[in-house]
Amino acid sequence: MKRILVLAMILYNVSCDNNKRNSSSSTFQEQSIDEFKKRKSGFDMIFVEGGEFIMGGNDDVDDGGALELRLADECPHSVTLKSYQIGKYEVTQTDWVEIMGIPPDVLEPCEDCPVSQVSWNDIQVFIKKLNSKYNEEYRLPTEEEWEFASRGGLRSKGFMYSGSNQVNEVAWYSGNSENRSHPVGLLKPNELGIYDMSGNIWEWCSNYKWPYPCDTLGKKFDSRVLRGGTFGSRSSSVRIIDRNGRASSTKLPTLGFRLAK
Repeated sequence: MKRILVLAMILYNVSCDNNKRNSSSSTFQEQSIDEFKKRKSGFDMIFVEGGEFIMGGNDDVDDGGALELRLADECPHSVTLKSYQIGKYEVTQTDWVEIMGIPPDVLEPCEDCPVSQVSWNDIQVFIKKLNSKYNEEYRLPTEEEWEFASRGGLRSKGFMYSGSNQVNEVAWYSGNSENRSHPVGLLKPNELGIYDMSGNIWEWCSNYKWPYPCDTLGKKFDSRVLRGGTFGSRSSSVRIIDRNGRASSTKLPTLGFRLAK
């Protein structure tokens, strides 16, 4: 009889321990989800209603290059897009660690700063792991999607920079950045509530940097598109319509990204 009572007590204690473990595990998971919701993350999406817009422009800003080349590269043309989603913030160093399990190879660790030193190829690996982990369909935005969102979509007020005509209100660039990137979401958002689409870090897009349909010079680059400018850029390079590109294997302290769906 004593043996039966002892055995019963052992089983009861084991059951209680398991319940405590399960309870602790559940609490930890809930806390993790709460923490994710609190922080500024590149996984947060803003809905962009589709529509028609004029992509590019023909302003008279001097970007340091040949005028003829710039006007051809940025020539205005009509584009129509379906609705989509784009990141409220640039993907951060914390976002990168959450998915890749290791910190990025950055010059200055900063949890809420945009991840940098990542190539277009690196990002494809990141996105594959991200979608597998959360059963999502994240991707890089196309150049057209990027510019439409940067303009403020259908709410656009026609600003030169993303959210303002005053560069210091919306962009970290050579004039105010102290030559480093800054935590996402500190400056004024644009008309859609999206942050840092001008300055802070160049953002990779999904497509190649090919000439616009209206480009009379037709210069084709074997590189992926980069948009938005960076903390080291002059003000002319953080304009909404400014374009850049690099080989998909390029890694630089000024190259990061923003997600889309």
